[in-house]
Amino acid sequence: MSAESETVTAINTAMNTGMKRRGLLAATAATGLTLATVSFARAEDRPGSGPDGPHRTRTVRGTLPAGAPDYVYLPVEVPDGVAEFAVSYTYDKPPVPPGVQGNALDIGLFDERGTELGGRGFRGWSGGARTSFSVRSDSATPGYLPGPVRPGVWHIALAPYTVAPEGLPYEVTVTLRFGPTAPAPAPVHPPERAKGRGRAWYRGDCHLHSTHSDGRRTPAEIAAAARAAGLDFINSSEHNTTSAHAAWEGLWGDDLLILTGEEITTRNGHVLAVGTDPGVFVDWRYRARDHRFGRYARQVRRAGGLVVPAHPHATCIGCNWKFGLADADAVEVWNGPWTPDDEIALAEWDNALVTAVRNPGGGGPGRWLPAVGNSDAHREPDRVGHPQTVVLADALSRQDVLAGIRAGRSYLAESAALSLSFGATDGRGRHAGIGGRLRAAADAPVTVRLEVTGAAADCAVRLVTDQGPLLTTPLPASGAGVVEWRTTPAHAAYVRAEVRHAPAVPGLPGAFAALTNPVFLDAEAGTEG
Repeated sequence: MSAESETVTAINTAMNTGMKRRGLLAATAATGLTLATVSFARAEDRPGSGPDGPHRTRTVRGTLPAGAPDYVYLPVEVPDGVAEFAVSYTYDKPPVPPGVQGNALDIGLFDERGTELGGRGFRGWSGGARTSFSVRSDSATPGYLPGPVRPGVWHIALAPYTVAPEGLPYEVTVTLRFGPTAPAPAPVHPPERAKGRGRAWYRGDCHLHSTHSDGRRTPAEIAAAARAAGLDFINSSEHNTTSAHAAWEGLWGDDLLILTGEEITTRNGHVLAVGTDPGVFVDWRYRARDHRFGRYARQVRRAGGLVVPAHPHATCIGCNWKFGLADADAVEVWNGPWTPDDEIALAEWDNALVTAVRNPGGGGPGRWLPAVGNSDAHREPDRVGHPQTVVLADALSRQDVLAGIRAGRSYLAESAALSLSFGATDGRGRHAGIGGRLRAAADAPVTVRLEVTGAAADCAVRLVTDQGPLLTTPLPASGAGVVEWRTTPAHAAYVRAEVRHAPAVPGLPGAFAALTNPVFLDAEAGTEG
């Protein structure tokens, strides 16, 4: 006997008519609207039987108009005795003229604890990466969290990413499977420390995607690719979900530290939560105009993590960062293969450095944001570890690696083949390395030294200060060389180094091979410049 199926239709063709009809939609606290409830709880709703055991199915059809809210919630009444909550969905993708947005509909799930901001009821998110998912006490589709299917009102979150002018027709099918529940497995999370090499330079990639969001690699494949790329640490950073935090069992080791985090993917930009406590979910359902980002940035820090705006000038819809940098701990200026939007991010970051060294109180730089680089690898041919952030840390541990990133003791490189040594020394033998500060008389000579190994034959070095680029020189064809330059704190408030490939287009900057965070040169009090 096949399962009985019932179709519930809720078609809304315009925001000002269908979406305001009595009983169809109601306002919610999470920047969205709620559809009419789908009920499985009526007395006559006895589950049908079939190959999958007793189950009950409902299908909901509707149309979201252009201008629909960011999040539309479909409530589902769940009765007692449900072992599995399963969802599949489809939506129309009509052709649109060039330059006109088509349809794209993301999806996620909240349980009976509700949809309030903060994510107490969060059970998973797959965005547009999947057309179906399920959760049960002992397992869940990647992107979703296993756990009991308790009775109450659950919510399917529909998120119209873009909507064509004629609207977005959708169909959502919900199946509840009844029966006994299996015990929920205890999650196993990565340890906070690997053996490492003591105080050393460690290479990492903090922006990676697996099958737990829109990536195609499994966690095992990412771990293997990280080792092949010569990385010492990685960060789990799936879009809007923590489901991968428990997916790394057996994949870490003495040679590989695995941090847990999230790519908080809002409609006004993406931000990496790097190295948060395992299982900590950070909500994403707000825009810059809502003035809520600071609250969630503080949540990331309370969970031990760093707040790192990702690809701040990326051109994809919703990717451009609009929350400002006041709540950031670092900024991703290099994302994957070098592109013009990375060049814009670099220029913005450098402008922020200039602002920091011109702080009103004097006495050296004010608060400054270190630069990081990550691959944002999703699938082949994306290269894990291109680029990578190379961090000076006291140990290969979560705490020490994050402290190194936060302090700017790091440089960015296109691969593990390329290494840098960079610092500044004054005439009295005092030295400062990357992210450090050298205090000297304003007119005291300071020698800046960069040593490069493993660069390509076409690379050149550029030294940049708060006055702009002041030295450019080619490296030897061997890709290894030393560049020294003399300056004073009066002439350069900071110095940073770039290693660039030859320009692909004459007159334009070449792609990066490496980039350092700055060394600051502070004029000692009482000296003249």
